Amino acid sequence: MTVKNGKRWNHNIHYHPRILRAVPDGAQRALDVGCGEGMLARGLRQAVPHVTGIDLDAPSIGQAREHPDDVDYILGDFLTHPFTPASFDVVASVATLHHMDAAAGLARMRELLCPGGVLAIVGLARSAMPDDLPRDLAGVVVGALHRAMKGHWEHPSPTVWPPPVTYPQMRALAAEILPGSQYRRHLLWRYSITWRRPQD
Repeated sequence: MTVKNGKRWNHNIHYHPRILRAVPDGAQRALDVGCGEGMLARGLRQAVPHVTGIDLDAPSIGQAREHPDDVDYILGDFLTHPFTPASFDVVASVATLHHMDAAAGLARMRELLCPGGVLAIVGLARSAMPDDLPRDLAGVVVGALHRAMKGHWEHPSPTVWPPPVTYPQMRALAAEILPGSQYRRHLLWRYSITWRRPQD
């Protein structure tokens, strides 16, 4: 694990700015699903007054709670925790959906968003060969350049590999469960989904 210039970097952190740019003006409450040790939640707290992070991994939540960051960290299962429906202006998630049934996860995130709220996801999916080979090879090169310049921080949370759902399957799920959502495939083995819940 190496950290250069005092800043952490890995493939997930690389896409944190995409999440933070999606936060709508005036957002009051945000939920970070699969918050790990809280890096994204702390970023959200810079823009949103009330931030909750939830994760199933006790050691990660323990590390998150060591930071004096005014974030409410919950050790629990996002799918079953008794959050009030339609209670968050922002629901964010990075590298978490592949740890659960993706359809159930998307539906639960949709349920927790208030009207006009924004869902912002960065996730992992499984490459399909040979179609994804050129993109994956390009990702290897670009990732190596980033590591050389920025180092690489290994997060402490559990990992799941390979992801159970392919990129086309995730695109289809997003279109079905979040009509009108924006899906984008990214170079460093990630996809993003952004969606604004319509006003009721």
